[in-house]
Amino acid sequence: MKTLMMWIVALVTLAPAVVHAQDVTGTWQGTLQAGRPLRLVIQISNADGGGLRAVMYSIDQGGQGAAATVALQGTTVRIAIAAIGGGYEGRLSADGNALTGTFTQGGMPLALNLARATSDTAWTIPAPPAPVVPMAANADPAFEVATIKPSNPDAQGKIITVRGRQVITINTTLNDLITFAYGLHARQITTGPAWLETEKYDVTGLPDTAGQPSTAQLRTMVQKLLADRFKLAFHRDKRELAVYALVVGAKGPMLTRSAGDPNGLPAMLFRGPGALPARNVTMADFASVMQAVVVDRPVVDQTGLSGRFDFTLTWTPDESQFATMGIRVPPPTADASAPPGLFTAIHEQLGLKFDSTRAPVDVMVVDRVERPSEN
Repeated sequence: MKTLMMWIVALVTLAPAVVHAQDVTGTWQGTLQAGRPLRLVIQISNADGGGLRAVMYSIDQGGQGAAATVALQGTTVRIAIAAIGGGYEGRLSADGNALTGTFTQGGMPLALNLARATSDTAWTIPAPPAPVVPMAANADPAFEVATIKPSNPDAQGKIITVRGRQVITINTTLNDLITFAYGLHARQITTGPAWLETEKYDVTGLPDTAGQPSTAQLRTMVQKLLADRFKLAFHRDKRELAVYALVVGAKGPMLTRSAGDPNGLPAMLFRGPGALPARNVTMADFASVMQAVVVDRPVVDQTGLSGRFDFTLTWTPDESQFATMGIRVPPPTADASAPPGLFTAIHEQLGLKFDSTRAPVDVMVVDRVERPSEN
């Protein structure tokens, strides 16, 4: 996944209101306290053909997000950002220079107050990163240099990503690294010591080959790191396990073919529990992320669908999900407008199904492993 957050270009619809469009045009900025301070900038301008156009930046994270819709009604500004499962609602002050409101993502509301910026007070928006040339398809990369250090014990969630050419993992156990590198669910790893699931590491490294690695090349790099720094040795076996078979539903798939680079990295970064924008992903990518992050058993891709797709999956998670992420799912809600559960959402939004069944799957039998060698 190339980016963490966002640079959101949104069309804003103007509802009949007392406040006119010119009253909210300009640059708005404020700091969101989301575990660490995140400076957000929203630039609102008039759009061709009427209405407004907005661009949203997260200065401290960077990267491109997804389209949003925004409505202005009276003194209330509402921004709905479906791709990240969130949005903003704020009330305009009497002098028109402040918005007091709440940013919500993944069911977690956070206060966010925005001030109208001037040329003197506006924060500098970083330039978008230069496009990275893909690594040669026949390259067999390893890490030229990699640092491994214990994670911050207060860190929440986890991530494995690529920024430019830099490979980064945050708050990942050795189990997480193994499941990513070999496309496994944690239940497919056997006989390893208990610390595989409990001790967490941050990894930062650069490949020894020019260009940005593909998903397959990234997995190869992590496999080599595991053998070199963790002394991982194993053999494979086959066992019948409870799985979810990902299949096409009765009405057929409801997926958009991606226009992204067919050899590029997929982008699947959860925007809170139950909000998954997916870009340039294969069905194997989707199955891999769902089994690694969301569900409690392996996911086997049996859709027969080839190619890459763009979609957004939004659902209300239950207590059985996201256990591997250490995320406490909010209690059930009585809100009739809340998204459906995972199985219903996959069927209604993607035209796919999760069938609960048993199937023979590969398992990894750990023969040897050590805590990582020093940097």
